[in-house]
Amino acid sequence: MTTAIGRPPENRRQALVKFAWIGIWLAFMGAPVSDLLGDEHSRWADALGALGLVVFVAVYFGLVFRHTARPLPRTRVAAVLGVLLALALALSLTLGPPWLVLFVYVSVSIGATLPMSAARWLIPAVTATMVGVALTHESPREMITALVVPALLGGFAMSGVRQLVRTTIELREARATVAQLAANEERLRLARDLHDLLGHSLSLITLKSELAGRMLPDSPEQAARQVADIEQVSRQALIDVREAVTGYRRPTLPGELAGARTALAAAGITGSVPDCPYDDVPEEREAVLAWALREAVTNVVRHSGARGCTVALARCETLNGPVLELVVRDDGRGASAPPGNGLTGLAERVGAVGGTVETGPGAGRGQDKGFVLTVRVPLKVTG
Repeated sequence: MTTAIGRPPENRRQALVKFAWIGIWLAFMGAPVSDLLGDEHSRWADALGALGLVVFVAVYFGLVFRHTARPLPRTRVAAVLGVLLALALALSLTLGPPWLVLFVYVSVSIGATLPMSAARWLIPAVTATMVGVALTHESPREMITALVVPALLGGFAMSGVRQLVRTTIELREARATVAQLAANEERLRLARDLHDLLGHSLSLITLKSELAGRMLPDSPEQAARQVADIEQVSRQALIDVREAVTGYRRPTLPGELAGARTALAAAGITGSVPDCPYDDVPEEREAVLAWALREAVTNVVRHSGARGCTVALARCETLNGPVLELVVRDDGRGASAPPGNGLTGLAERVGAVGGTVETGPGAGRGQDKGFVLTVRVPLKVTG
């Protein structure tokens, strides 16, 4: 599983993947390494050059890897960039043109760590510095031609990547805020509905209780009638509360499809989940399909080990009338054990509305052949 954009690595494997993505660009360090392996410099120069290169790479990795996971303070970023630029200047001035490539990494570091307002003039400034250093050596034209475009393009490309990461983080935070606001709004709506349902009933129960208390010594029969009214009002209030809570607990297809999309993404599973195109499904049938989708996605996330999952929803015509068909297909390990309590309960729930449940292996081969769950429920409510 790879690291999501804008999130720091959560384990060693994700850290290694991120390290590999950053380290692959060190392939362009071939020119300095080849220069060190040649015979153009003394041993002391080679030793100092190797030390400088190791320090440069370590600082570059520390800055880019650390900053993209958890942003560093602006002053620390500026200090580290200053160290990289100083090393690039010193090594390229003393050891020759092959070391000019270090300026490209300085440019990339600026794009990866600084906002566009600063990067848009610092990247050209670093590139111009590289050109100035190249002019101090013999035959600079080839090195300038080969490195100016990578320095400018790499720096501004990393600025775009940085903006993408920042936008992704802001979008994720906004989605979390919207979800929290929706949950708060749902709580407020439930509180208002319960107040509307129980406010009048509880007030009536209180008044009748007080009235029955005053009648009890002298008019026990009238007090008994008031107590009977209290019992009737309380029973009706209990029925109203149960109906309200049942309405809140009933799952819906649009809600479960959105939840499936989120659950698969959170588990690192590539998901294809459609929006619900039908708004005329009877509530009881919709609730059954929603429960089926929830059970299927839960099994995919917890037990399948799948890399991908596809959800399909379609209206089909059969000899017995129209049905709504839900198909959940994954590419995981499949099901070798007998159906568990979840699938058994699902089959009973679907059967109660006249629907059917089918399960079986996918079309793949080998161990990861996958698993398919198909649920069909009739759309017509028979008497």
